[in-house]
Amino acid sequence: MHSQREGILDGAGGDNGDRGGSWSFGPTLPIKGNAPLRWLKLLLGWPMRGSSTSSASEKPLRPTAYLDGLRGFAAFLVYIHHHQLWAHASLMNDDNAIFENAFGWQGNFRFATFYGIRNFFTGGHMAVATFYVISGYVLSAKPLALLQAGEHLKLGDNLASAFFRRWFRLYIPLIVTTLLYVTSWHVFGIWNPLCEPKSTYGEELWNWYVEFKNFSFLFKEGVIWLTYNTHLWSIPLEMRGSMITYIACLALSRATTKARHLCQIALMIYFMYIVDGYYGSLFIAGMMQCDLDLLSRKEQQYDGNGNGNGSSSSGFPKWMRRLEPYKTFIYYHLFAISMFLAGVPSQTAEVEKLRANPGWYWLSFLKPQAVFDPKWFYLFFAANMMVACVPRIWWLKRFFESRFCQYLGRISFSLYLVHGPVLAIFGDKIYAAVGWVRPVESSQIHMAHWINLFPLPKTGPMGLEIAFLVPHIIILPVTLWVADITTRMVDEPAVRFANWLYKRILGGPPEPKPEDAMALMRLA
Repeated sequence: MHSQREGILDGAGGDNGDRGGSWSFGPTLPIKGNAPLRWLKLLLGWPMRGSSTSSASEKPLRPTAYLDGLRGFAAFLVYIHHHQLWAHASLMNDDNAIFENAFGWQGNFRFATFYGIRNFFTGGHMAVATFYVISGYVLSAKPLALLQAGEHLKLGDNLASAFFRRWFRLYIPLIVTTLLYVTSWHVFGIWNPLCEPKSTYGEELWNWYVEFKNFSFLFKEGVIWLTYNTHLWSIPLEMRGSMITYIACLALSRATTKARHLCQIALMIYFMYIVDGYYGSLFIAGMMQCDLDLLSRKEQQYDGNGNGNGSSSSGFPKWMRRLEPYKTFIYYHLFAISMFLAGVPSQTAEVEKLRANPGWYWLSFLKPQAVFDPKWFYLFFAANMMVACVPRIWWLKRFFESRFCQYLGRISFSLYLVHGPVLAIFGDKIYAAVGWVRPVESSQIHMAHWINLFPLPKTGPMGLEIAFLVPHIIILPVTLWVADITTRMVDEPAVRFANWLYKRILGGPPEPKPEDAMALMRLA
């Protein structure tokens, strides 16, 4: 079983925390010249003459490489979501939040809000739900493989290592990036539109410490915000979900296969319908998907010709195997449902607002009483369907295994960490220069010399205006460059440090002194 990479966006898992086989794609892309056709081929994963994709020596993709690509593309959707809301801030008021509502909201029929299409403009929440399902899947992959093989001693070792390393894996990159971010304000005199800098650097560091210690505390109640990078609100929930996954693997390690599946279903119901713990449901759902996939592969290995006829004792549910002839019909419909549910209105947590959106009135009555924010209930089903459908719909799997998505998967955690600071420091100025002025008095005062410096026309569909697309010729490469550097200089060293630290604390029998060794030899 290949060990797999850890992180909120980087598909946490594995015992050794190494990078796995998919990282042969590397941070540099073999694009020569400016031919758009070459970029299209890269995006679709087609081999190009002279590129490493056509090389016979290239390492093959891992069976779950599509998860890396899905995670990376989801991180890219988070980037798009935040940029859309930033540039179109004037459309985000309480009375006219077009981007955050469904197609036809208050008579607004915009292409960017059409069913399924909206996910590519403001699909950040769907992306976070997908991150959690993927993390649950990959975090449990090695433990479940050991569990199914009856390797309970190795399972304990694996979970001990994962437990120890997880906090360092998630929070070291966060510490480094936010500290560098706040330091830049005082060293270079940068004004931050989202967080007013303190009067002195010492005061800034103390405020950062006070916020971070609360932010990183696992048992702090509710959603915790880190004002130095508000986009990182999902990391504490990632940490909690990771612990839930590890505990579930340990608690169910001696259960029968059927009992384990029933307990997984019970946990999903508990987290979603009884307590407001949607992230726990998403992690356990990812764990169950991984469990079923491993059992399915195990069953196919029992069958000599690889047909997986269900005659083995692998534990894979037979009723699911009977649906095999209809899988194409089933998964295409699940994909369509997933795309619809992913566009759940997200302006507020008020059920009345949800019911006022076209197409969501009857669906709103499905929301459990325990769920405070309705969108996460629908995103639970959307994200699970998406993760289940990708490996079973050939063109989806092909896309997420493409070099473009694999590269995004490699830098996904860093992209999640740095896209907000790059937007606030660099992107804000570019948007102001082309004519996107945020309706905030402080922004208009501090950005006065940037406003309309190079105005561009705002023609085109909402979200695809010329004035919005052109700035990304600069903003997107800069963001990817910073994310790539962060991956090399912060993210990857954090993985190595966590592994090194765990090995340092491992105890072992003390080596005998020379005189003790001689005494033992005499006794022998």
